[in-house]
Amino acid sequence: MPTITITSPELPARRRRAVAVRLTRWLTGRGVTATHAVVRFVTEEPGSLYAGAFPVEALPAPAAGAGGAEPLHHASVVCQIGVDRDAGFRDELAAEIAAALGVGPGTAFFYLDLQPTARGHVYVADHGALRRVDTLGDLPAPATEGALPRREETPA
Repeated sequence: MPTITITSPELPARRRRAVAVRLTRWLTGRGVTATHAVVRFVTEEPGSLYAGAFPVEALPAPAAGAGGAEPLHHASVVCQIGVDRDAGFRDELAAEIAAALGVGPGTAFFYLDLQPTARGHVYVADHGALRRVDTLGDLPAPATEGALPRREETPA
């Protein structure tokens, strides 16, 4: 369940959607179920990200892009991916994220952290029950409604 969290100055809704669609298509082309590709955008408040002792807003701004596209001044990305993903996948994903965001020579700051995450460390709501991702599909959906119950662990 790849989860990509992009923190940047506010991006227009149309641009956020274009980035999410591009990344989802890339991931599904590599076997990820579309609904398991999570792309989250966080709008960064001015003065909340520093490169050294300087707020990134003080770094030189990129020139306007071709076609009138608003250039990306800066972004910080954290991407959680399966621990089984190899270096080739990680390299290609990093390049795809940068390309989708429009990172280029004029981008003042771009940071990407790929965090391998075990499926057993991720929980989702499944038919109202809290389930570990590594158990999805192996248990029937619970018949109760309401709060998200915790699934009890059984010793192996």
